[in-house]
Amino acid sequence: MRDDFRSGDRDFVMLFAHNGTGKTRLSTEFKNKGKILDSERRVIERDTLYFNAFTEDLFYWDNDLENDLEPRLLVNSNSSFIDGFNDLDLEESIEEYFQKYSSARFEVIRYTAEEVAEMTKPSSPLHYLYRRFGAEVESRPKYIQFKAKDGDRCIKISRGEERIFVWSVFLAIFKQVLSNERSFIWVKYVYIDDPVSSLDDNNIISVACDLAHLLRKAKDRTKSAPISDSSLTQEEHREKSPIRVIVSSHHALFFNVIVNELKSSKCISYFLHRLVSSSEYTLRATDDTPFFHHVALLSELINAAAADSGVLYGYHFNMLRSILEKTAIFFGKKDFTDCIGSSVDKDLFARALNLHSHGRHSLFEPMVIEGNDKELFQRIIEDFTTKFQFNLPNVLATAQVSAAPLQVASPSHHLQPGGLQISQESADAAAFSITGGG
Repeated sequence: MRDDFRSGDRDFVMLFAHNGTGKTRLSTEFKNKGKILDSERRVIERDTLYFNAFTEDLFYWDNDLENDLEPRLLVNSNSSFIDGFNDLDLEESIEEYFQKYSSARFEVIRYTAEEVAEMTKPSSPLHYLYRRFGAEVESRPKYIQFKAKDGDRCIKISRGEERIFVWSVFLAIFKQVLSNERSFIWVKYVYIDDPVSSLDDNNIISVACDLAHLLRKAKDRTKSAPISDSSLTQEEHREKSPIRVIVSSHHALFFNVIVNELKSSKCISYFLHRLVSSSEYTLRATDDTPFFHHVALLSELINAAAADSGVLYGYHFNMLRSILEKTAIFFGKKDFTDCIGSSVDKDLFARALNLHSHGRHSLFEPMVIEGNDKELFQRIIEDFTTKFQFNLPNVLATAQVSAAPLQVASPSHHLQPGGLQISQESADAAAFSITGGG
């Protein structure tokens, strides 16, 4: 992905991958590639600001279980992600974003002078903060309190609101990056991984549009250039300094909105795919065609059900049930069984899917399905794909990449765009992936 920016002249890289594929590990590897360490393995240079599961873990709840009066969202003040609170007034920007999605009010509580004085003592459990930040620790956030719009009592906000709050903090910091604030002058890349879990579809679309607005600014960012001609105006003394951005997600709706918003930019899109039972990955460029993740899943199921070469596991019934449920919802059917089987076979197919999708099929100790059950699975797949004419790609026949550690081939080895194509007569059957989420 770094090569896409360096030699491919890209502004953005978009990556779709299902949960459990390794998106968080990939974001961490990308970040670590930009670090320079000293002889004691301390970071002396870095180039990537990132949002992923680690970012969210910097905020954690003290629920005040003893009194049930003042739940508070604690902040890991030792993290460099929090540096912007030192010399930037972020609260106003955070509130601007947070109030779009929640009516709750928040207040940032910082360390008091008395608490900082206590930190100076080597016996203090927070002495490590004073040793690192000195007196500036007083400006770092300690915890966040939330209150209802018209109330004074501290409340605990929902999981979705919590994620939106952390996301709002990130957006406020991203906004400062685009303004060339001194605290973030080191940022060359921004990596955003899965910001929309626990959100409903309306909020997901809003988050995607807000992010796309900032990404367009990142592409066009400028900074002051060395003055070589005194006749130039201050505005002319600027040079282009774009921020390169990677966005990865497991949510099809979010992914498609972002890609559509940025289609006029130099943006490349990929689908990272891994069989649950395999340690190898496939990476497919999806730039020139619509992206439908369920089509790839269905292709995998057909390969698994192949009589001679396929290996079918119990969890494949769950995957098929998921596709059938989404198809039924999109077409307004009463039940997923309306998408399979004639009147003769429908009950048989339904019993098989219910039995296996409700079974205890571990992803980590998969059970092989053979004999009559495999033949029944083949019949269900054949019936469904006959009724709904998907144009299925051969996802598993593409070039493969090692899984440990996760490595992605250079751009010259990427698959050519156009891998996921869908016929005109099947467009309606496939469109539910855009509106139905990931």
